[in-house]
Amino acid sequence: MNLQPLLDALGLQEDAARALAGDLRAQIDDLQTRLREAETHLEHLAITRKTVTGLADRLPDVAPDLPEHPDYPRILDAFNQTTGPLRAKDVCEALGHELLPKNVEGTRAKLKRLVKLGILTEADTGNFARKQ
Repeated sequence: MNLQPLLDALGLQEDAARALAGDLRAQIDDLQTRLREAETHLEHLAITRKTVTGLADRLPDVAPDLPEHPDYPRILDAFNQTTGPLRAKDVCEALGHELLPKNVEGTRAKLKRLVKLGILTEADTGNFARKQ
């Protein structure tokens, strides 16, 4: 029996397996390099987050840009004086306005504008609170 064709076939398979193993080693090396780069980037991001978080309490509070009307700072003061949500009627009273429908609706419009500016939230319909 002639074993040479069998040995030649095995040699071809060995060469193919060797080439595949070499390709896979190259891919592994590339992936390991990319993994190290990604881990380094994550470390830098973690350091940046820690630094920014550590400095956050040192940054001055920036007052929100309020519309040009004297009621807006007073409205925010009313929310600073309470812990819970307020209704337009409550804010109207805090501002010292008469509880007429036009005054309550005007106050409600101002509150809705502060919601749109991201300063207040409206948890339930008509219940406004300071944004956390």
